[in-house]
Order: sequence, then C-alpha cells, then structure tokens
Amino acid sequence: MSEEKENSGKKRGLILYFIIGSLLITNGITVWLWLTAKSQIVHDKVVTEKIIVEKNNVEEDLLSLQKDYEGLRGANSIMQKDIDEKKARIEELLKEAAKHKGDAYIIAKLRKETETLREIMKSYVRTIDSLNTLNQHLVAEKKTVLKKLDAEKEKQTVLQKEKEELKSTIAKGSVLSCFNISAKAVYYKRGGKKEIETSRAKKAEKLKVSFSLGENKIARAGERTVYIRVMTPDGKEMAKGYDENYKFNFNQSNGYFAGKTELNYANSEISGVIYCEGQGELVPGNYIIEITCDGVVVGNHALKLD
Repeated sequence: MSEEKENSGKKRGLILYFIIGSLLITNGITVWLWLTAKSQIVHDKVVTEKIIVEKNNVEEDLLSLQKDYEGLRGANSIMQKDIDEKKARIEELLKEAAKHKGDAYIIAKLRKETETLREIMKSYVRTIDSLNTLNQHLVAEKKTVLKKLDAEKEKQTVLQKEKEELKSTIAKGSVLSCFNISAKAVYYKRGGKKEIETSRAKKAEKLKVSFSLGENKIARAGERTVYIRVMTPDGKEMAKGYDENYKFNFNQSNGYFAGKTELNYANSEISGVIYCEGQGELVPGNYIIEITCDGVVVGNHALKLD
C-alpha cells in the first residue's frame, strides 16, 4: 500500500514537473513572441517614420522644383510647351505623394521621377542660358552691323550728294552761252526774194533773230535744236500753230515756239539765224524774245515795233 502511494506520488511529481516545464516553455515562447512582436512594431514604426520623412522630403523637393519651373521661360514655343507639361506633371506627383504617404514603393518612384525632372530642368536652364548668350552676341553683332550700315549709308549719301553736285556743276558748265543776239522785223519784195528790214509792225511779215553760241569744251557735241519763243505785246506766244507740232520744253516748263533751227555744234563758236512768224499780222509794241537750247533759256532780247 505504501508502495502504491509512493508510485502515485512519483507519478504526480512527474506530472507536476511536466506541467511546470510546459508552462515555462509556453511562457518562454510567449515572452519570445511578445519581444519579437514588440521589436517588429518598433521596426515598423521606424520604417513608417522614415517613409513619412522621405514623403515630406519628396514633397518639399517637388514644391521647390515647381517654383523653379515657374520661373522658366522657354526660348521658343516648343520648349515652353514642354515646360508647361512638366509643371502639370509636378502637380500630379504632389497629389500622388499626399495620396500614398505610407507607401514606400510609390514614394521611391516619386523620388526618382523628381530627380529626373530636376535634371531636365537643369538642361532647360543651360539651353536657355546658351540661347540668351547667343542672342546677346547676335544683338551686339546686329548693332555693329547696323552701325556699319549707317556709316556706309551716310557715306553713300555724301557720295550721292557730291555726285549730284558734280552733275549739277557739269550740267551748269554744259549750258551753252549765247551772245551777239539781234532781232529785226522784215518783209519781202519782188516775189519774196528780197528781204527788207522794218520797224513798223504793219509792214513786218517775220522776225529775224540772229545769235551766236559760244565755245564750250565740256558740252556735248552734235546736232542741237535751237528754239525761239516770242511773247507778243498782247501777252501771247507767237506761233504758226498751237498744237503738239509747235510745242517744246524749256526750264522744266513748256510753251510754243515761233521758229527753230538745227545746228551742228562742235564745241566751238557757231552762229545761227532763225525766222519767226505767227498766224496773223504783227501788232505794235514790245516783243520779248527767248533763245532756248537743250531745254534751257540761253539768251533773250527785246524788239520794239511801231
């Protein structure tokens, strides 16, 4: 009986030891699990805090980048369009950062794209600076070229003025001199063969104008048409007709001639005689006579008829 009690006691002792061992193991596992969970919580908390910090850093970088892009002005319409697209993309990235603030993968992607956008911005800045520098050089070159053109234009203006002055001088020097001018009224007897001078308007049939053209070495040699324009006492131009056949130009004007002749001028003195007549009888009074050659009045004379 005592042996049975002893065996029973041993059995209960073993069971107790087993229970105690189990409890120790269970408690050990529990403590280990608790410690492991606590460590994981701490780790997750640290990771989460790091993600939040990185998210905040990405947002700050995006905001800074957004400000930098706002200050960019494209050198052309194509570049400006690209810049505007990048600014719109930054807005989208800011919204994604706020939406996925705890997602490490998304935040990492945002960080990478932010860095890419910053590098693109730097390339824009370099390009714009290069173009601005080039434009400054071009503006400077343009000013230099315009200055040279102005100087050349002024030079050409001076040369043109000198040319015009020389041309005017030559033109003036080319004007033939006219002298030995005389004018008489004449009529004819014996069938028109004998010419008789008269001072009476009633008897006169024509005006006879004599003149000489002087020597001029710089004038053009060759045929010259000399016109006689006569203003009658009543203020009319003497002419056989008043159509285009009797019209001529002189002193930048025009009028009708009473007579004309052709002379072969050889740069030396030459004399001529021109007979002038109108449509009706001559009237008493003063006749104003102008001699024109090469479109210029070169001599004048007055004749009075009784």
